[in-house]
Amino acid sequence: MKKSLVLAMAMALGVTASAYAANPFSDVPAGHWAYDSINKLAAAGVIEGYGDTTFGGDKLMTRYEMAQIVAKAMAKGANVDKLAAEFADELDNLGVRVAALEKKADNVKITGQIRYEYAGRDGDLKKTKGSVALNRLRTRLFVNGAINDDWTYTARIQNDQNFKNDAGDETTKFNQAYVTGRVGGLAVVAGKAPIVLAEGNLYDDTAEFVSASYGKDVKLTAYAGQPTDYGFDDFYGASLAGNVGKLALSAGYDAFKDSQYAKNDNGVLAATGNNSNVKEGEDNNVWNVTAKYAFDKNISLNAAYLNSDIESDNLVKGADTDGFVVGLDYKGAKAKQAGSWGLWGKYYDQGAGTFVAHTMKTGDWSNYLNEGFKGYGVGASYTLAKNMVYMLDYYDLEGKETETDTQVIWSRLQISF
Repeated sequence: MKKSLVLAMAMALGVTASAYAANPFSDVPAGHWAYDSINKLAAAGVIEGYGDTTFGGDKLMTRYEMAQIVAKAMAKGANVDKLAAEFADELDNLGVRVAALEKKADNVKITGQIRYEYAGRDGDLKKTKGSVALNRLRTRLFVNGAINDDWTYTARIQNDQNFKNDAGDETTKFNQAYVTGRVGGLAVVAGKAPIVLAEGNLYDDTAEFVSASYGKDVKLTAYAGQPTDYGFDDFYGASLAGNVGKLALSAGYDAFKDSQYAKNDNGVLAATGNNSNVKEGEDNNVWNVTAKYAFDKNISLNAAYLNSDIESDNLVKGADTDGFVVGLDYKGAKAKQAGSWGLWGKYYDQGAGTFVAHTMKTGDWSNYLNEGFKGYGVGASYTLAKNMVYMLDYYDLEGKETETDTQVIWSRLQISF
């Protein structure tokens, strides 16, 4: 522990050295420069040494160990706001809420992201327009406001500049606005907010909805609303999730109701939306089961099974309506930790109806709504510097019945501020 830090922590506690017993640690003699400060911290229960009567002052301290000391000092009423801010993530992992900082912070906080994305595509869908961001700059501003001790408000403003779009499109949207809070024992989300269903294999986008969750170790969640720009008037669903040791399990049911799209008089789909696998007024009800097993803090195996009851003459003949996804994750880039990195890989075999707004970055999944798709994706991420993360993904997919293929290489530089 550095000299300045020992003295600062001791002064923050606001107590005098004479109040404590002598020589708490065998390796800190009475004449040592830090004797009084260490004595204060030990007597106050902030530091404990290594359990063998030694303080170990010449050893390097981990961030986790320092967070424990800060947490104990906060519990004793010490004014350690700057340290608490520096170690906020570690304190959160310890279950310590930095209440003093929250009260002093501004009521409204603005954060942001800048994303530059570039993708290249090959295969049968190479000339398809609009299904993947080929060259895009996306800027997002997030507005977070504290309503009271139990409720918060979040909004998102998004600007997209598509440099390789024939029309030179640039759009700015106020595309999220929602509140989160608690009603009794229920955790509630209401408004236009992000929602992820079946680990993103079914839906991963914004929707207008209300959700309520109950439970901690085993969580039951129910929701209802309207999906965004995917051809259905309404949706509702429920999921049950919990952990068994290192295994995380969930099961869910989702109903997408009353499709808006229909064929014209010539039998051709009349609308340009993303759900050409269903006719006007048809529904798509999907069951899913997901599992994730964490071998350790670095490696996890995940799997999902999905089944749709969709029945439509818009489907390719012979198309099935169930599917599965299996994947493996190793580590992962952390925005605040320069040099951190991760790898992932997934195999997809999803039938028609088992995806409405897939989490894949390719966009090409929308070309397979009538038949489903199979193939694989692999990717890597690396934190170049604090709050600067680079991602690189590759996908190789094909239609389950027509074998229409596509290969996409996708990259993103994401800067957070």
